[in-house]
Amino acid sequence: MPQLTILEAQARMRDGTLTACGLTEYYLARIEAVDRSGPRLNAVIELNPDVLAIAAALDVERQASGPRGLLHGIPVLLKDNIDTADRMTTTAGSLALAGSIAAEDAFVAHRLRQAGAVILGKTNLSEWANFRSTRSTSGWSSRGGLTRNPYALDRTGCGSSTGSAVAVAADLCLAAVGTETDGSVVCPSAINGIVGIKPTLGLVSRAGIVPIAHSQDTAGPMARTVADAAILLSALMGVDLRDPATAEQRGTTGQAKAARAGTGAPGPGRMELSEGGPRAFADYLHALDANGLQGARLGVARQFFGKHPGVDALMEAAIDQMKQLGAKIIDPVEMATDEQLGGYEVEVLLYEFKADLNAYLASLGPTAPVKSLAEVIAFNQRQQDQVMPYFGQERMLAAEEKGALTDEAYRVALETGRRLARESIDRAQSEHRLDAIMAPTVGPAWLIDLVNGDHYGGGCSTPAAVAGYPHITVPAGFVAGLPVGLSFFGGAWQEPTLLRLAYAFEQATRARRPPQFLPTVQLPTPNCNTSITS
Repeated sequence: MPQLTILEAQARMRDGTLTACGLTEYYLARIEAVDRSGPRLNAVIELNPDVLAIAAALDVERQASGPRGLLHGIPVLLKDNIDTADRMTTTAGSLALAGSIAAEDAFVAHRLRQAGAVILGKTNLSEWANFRSTRSTSGWSSRGGLTRNPYALDRTGCGSSTGSAVAVAADLCLAAVGTETDGSVVCPSAINGIVGIKPTLGLVSRAGIVPIAHSQDTAGPMARTVADAAILLSALMGVDLRDPATAEQRGTTGQAKAARAGTGAPGPGRMELSEGGPRAFADYLHALDANGLQGARLGVARQFFGKHPGVDALMEAAIDQMKQLGAKIIDPVEMATDEQLGGYEVEVLLYEFKADLNAYLASLGPTAPVKSLAEVIAFNQRQQDQVMPYFGQERMLAAEEKGALTDEAYRVALETGRRLARESIDRAQSEHRLDAIMAPTVGPAWLIDLVNGDHYGGGCSTPAAVAGYPHITVPAGFVAGLPVGLSFFGGAWQEPTLLRLAYAFEQATRARRPPQFLPTVQLPTPNCNTSITS
């Protein structure tokens, strides 16, 4: 049963050799043995106390009327910033929200339940989705502690969707849901050797998700294979009146925008489901094609190379492989740089974090432990020994100083950053007739450092993140036993193309290997017997 795919699990449930109960029991035992004992990965922050009853009911339903679809009976984990209206809490990893139970499912949780998925529990994350401090340690939260990389336990799992990525890599679930503002799905996915998709802004509703910034936030699937990620994406997407951006799937914004005036952030209101429109697929599994690189035109974003020689070597091998598979490589193509985008992006995130978090906390009602960003800051200060033993809350303090979303500084930063990011991707695709742009997702996992914080080894997530465009990472190989991911990104609503390319690369290379839970990286021993002559 280890390392099953969703399609394999469904085949076994179909022939009667596996049940949703049996699969759920396997993952509960796996979490106990690997996550809470053994290597102590610490990826799962909370288990659903009703999970076996849910699985049993889904087995009865399968016997009576057949499966609802490919997620029927499939155990899935959710990042602990996604609301579930059950007996689990939603805290964004913060003790400030300890005990907070949502009154309503997030749209993505609702969609998963509707598809028959078993919500197994919640995963740990970088606290407040890594938007608390300028020198945070990925995968650490005051509620959940530190999550470790299953390939080398002294290495980071990246953030902020650390627990979701580690859980998928370590076979603690069949798939998981993470969230991304800039890099928080694709970085942990790459560093943990799995597939991660950051969708086009508006493909997946953000309603019921603890926010950073509505101009960039999105949930996304994380899985061991491209096919599993495509299956999960098909369940997550849809139009939701609580999130105005999702109306873009239909090529219209009027009805959804009317449901939530003001900031444009997701908010309370009637939930509307849709199987997609002219810009969205009802079933992304149909986009997969093992020959999908034949005739594809791919641009190489060279600005993201040069950070690590081992990563560069893997990327050159990937380029050669794609050429052999029939792709036309255009090398290089130019993207907006992090230096060009970074200042605008940070300004936007600070403004929107204050506005959006205040709106989310207000939506929790009078029982919410904290009711504003100011109250979160005050809680952190009072409980600093527990909440801030390693790093502070500089980001939160800076956000609290910002004004309203009507400020000119905010509007200029939003318009300028988004324009630069979109124009660079759109121009490259148009001028070179590209199907997608490729780059290394991020460098190998760095050592966990609670004193100095994270040591990022470069990454390509920012242009697509600021643009609100889709981005997928797929395993490409290993450097010193640590996984490295290959990214494909492109213009809005191009998920089918990116999935086709990623699937073709995955099927040709089969680069992923399961983790071995090593205590540290196993480096070659130098040969000290070489003689020296004059």
